[in-house]
Amino acid sequence: MREIVLDTETTGLDPAAGHRIVEVACLELVNHIPTGRSYQRYINPERDIPTDALAVHGLTAEFLSDKPRFAEIVEELLTFIDGASLVIHNAEFDVRFINAEFQRLAKPTLDGNRIVDTLLLARQKFPGSPASLDALCRRFGIDNSTRTKHGALLDTELLADVYLELIGGRQAGLEFLAAARAVAVLETGGRTPRAPRSYAPTEQELVAHAALVAKLKDPIWLS
Repeated sequence: MREIVLDTETTGLDPAAGHRIVEVACLELVNHIPTGRSYQRYINPERDIPTDALAVHGLTAEFLSDKPRFAEIVEELLTFIDGASLVIHNAEFDVRFINAEFQRLAKPTLDGNRIVDTLLLARQKFPGSPASLDALCRRFGIDNSTRTKHGALLDTELLADVYLELIGGRQAGLEFLAAARAVAVLETGGRTPRAPRSYAPTEQELVAHAALVAKLKDPIWLS
């Protein structure tokens, strides 16, 4: 199962008021495990950066002035997220901005059925508790000390860890391994299979084996 953890940074809170995306980042998961593949682009929003937004992500208009426009990166973004569920924290915010950009370019908008909102997952699992990304990192003991400002790529990395904890954490992986071992036992008639040896026998082991074979009377594998 392929999933993409996605985050954006923007010039403000409402695309209907003319605010735009200034950064987009994605991180690929397969069966809930990061594959090492990621995608990140800074984007020229073709407008100013309000002071409030600058305080959040620190991306200045000068820094973004030579970056590609959304129209220039849309195809590679669509290729990266193609066919995957999208894991997003407070998805309603990011999806509104992404869909506004897609609509501006006459691209199909995101289907809500492919969205996994970790904010909703957290509120369902911990009703009444803080559910921001920082709060969830603290709850699960995830180091977010480098998050002095919001950054889309760092936030996808943190969110991937948070998402794993929200859907079962380490225990989910242990349950999968236990099930796999149970199947292996059944397939071997009730005997627990040994893991294949990953290294060659030592010289002493070879000598001991030869001495043992020498004591056997007409071993069948030598006949």
